[in-house]
Amino acid sequence: MTVRVRFAPSPTGYLHLGGARTALFNFIFARSQNGVFILRIEDTDKERSKKEFEDDILENLNWLNLKWDEPVIRQSERTDLYKNVIKQLIDQKSAYYCFCSKEELELRKQEQLTRGMTPRYSGKCRNLTDSEVRDNLKKKMQYVIRLRVPEKIFVFNDFLRGEIKIDLSQVGDFIIAKNENEPLYLLANTVDDHYQGITHVIRGEEFISTTPKQILIYKYLDWQVPIFVHLPLVLGQDRSKLSKRHGAKSISEYKKEGYLPEAILNFIILLGWHPEKDREIISIDEAIKEFKLERLNKSPAVFNISKLNFLNRYYLKQKPPEEILPLIDFSLYGKFNGKSLICQNGLVYSYEKLLKIINLAKERSFLVSNLLESVDFFFKDFDYPKGLLLWKQVDEKKIINNLIEIKDKLSNLEEEKFESLNIKRILDELSFSKDKGEYFWPLRVALSGKEYSPAPFDLAEIFGKSRTIELIDKAINLLKK
Repeated sequence: MTVRVRFAPSPTGYLHLGGARTALFNFIFARSQNGVFILRIEDTDKERSKKEFEDDILENLNWLNLKWDEPVIRQSERTDLYKNVIKQLIDQKSAYYCFCSKEELELRKQEQLTRGMTPRYSGKCRNLTDSEVRDNLKKKMQYVIRLRVPEKIFVFNDFLRGEIKIDLSQVGDFIIAKNENEPLYLLANTVDDHYQGITHVIRGEEFISTTPKQILIYKYLDWQVPIFVHLPLVLGQDRSKLSKRHGAKSISEYKKEGYLPEAILNFIILLGWHPEKDREIISIDEAIKEFKLERLNKSPAVFNISKLNFLNRYYLKQKPPEEILPLIDFSLYGKFNGKSLICQNGLVYSYEKLLKIINLAKERSFLVSNLLESVDFFFKDFDYPKGLLLWKQVDEKKIINNLIEIKDKLSNLEEEKFESLNIKRILDELSFSKDKGEYFWPLRVALSGKEYSPAPFDLAEIFGKSRTIELIDKAINLLKK
């Protein structure tokens, strides 16, 4: 048997974390079994389905590199298929026309609630004769189509949870279509799974209650029932239903904020499954090699934004600067033409120097969007209090002399040799047998204006000789005031 699985989102909202997790588990399982991963857009809800949401789903699945194997299926293009199935169910008396008005149904519902009963359809139209149905249709009475539900305990098997029992007498005859041309989710989803040869339905735990209804349709049509695998819920850290207040966002929002697809995938695969040796860093290729459905968790997963930030920082550090550079928005700092950045204060950085800046910055950031914040001194003029230049108990005069020494040595260094290793060697020589902080600290502050920054010799190389000398002079003059 060839494994065939699907991700079947409704284009009624943006792709969110839970949806991406469902897509990922289906994708990984398919790849681990040399199977097929299918994408189906379930757009039967004509009022709420929107093209912008479908575009968002497709774009973000591609961004996450969750590639589907067959052309995208859209339910709105398969009306004739559903129509034929609806007719078959009606002809074999497994489904029937219901002409009850909305007002009548609402009144009955309120009566049941008042009596402490679970609301369910009374079955009023279930035994209408063919003649009565024809007469009502000729009168053009409004109707829906309901499935006959037997009043019994229904038992089905979930791959993770084992045997599940549901009392169908509390369910009642449910609606499968508004009319022959407008199937509802339960029917269209089931029909598509059958005709697309889906072998495993991997989806969220919230769909458990709909599973017996769908299995009924399978049985009425004498179709093979797929294996159902219901993933555990994702909860906030307070164990309540996951929401935006816990940090959960759409995939587009994570992308805009500077999260990397590798980090998001690593994060969401741990929401319901763990690799061998319980490690936290795992690539998709590694997950595919190790993945087994049996090792999915049954208990709810807990969303932890701190873990996502940790993973994003890890992957950001691993990523080559040339892959990060295209992801950065340089508009806050100047004009980037693809080859160099022209800063607002006139400084110009080549492509090569921008790569060096990114290499320094990625050590101090966990998001692409704020990657350059810690090194913004490269792109603009900056000020700082002169007290920041002082090292421990060393007086101003000594720091001034140290900066002058550094300036003289660097001034004599040839332009082509103005590199990190040579600059560090000069600083080491000047501070030999002394407290290195007396030289390294004031230079680092002079070049960054910050208490925390990369090493001064790395900053000097990127700034270049002229800008470095200029910033040292600025520091000396500040101390002399």
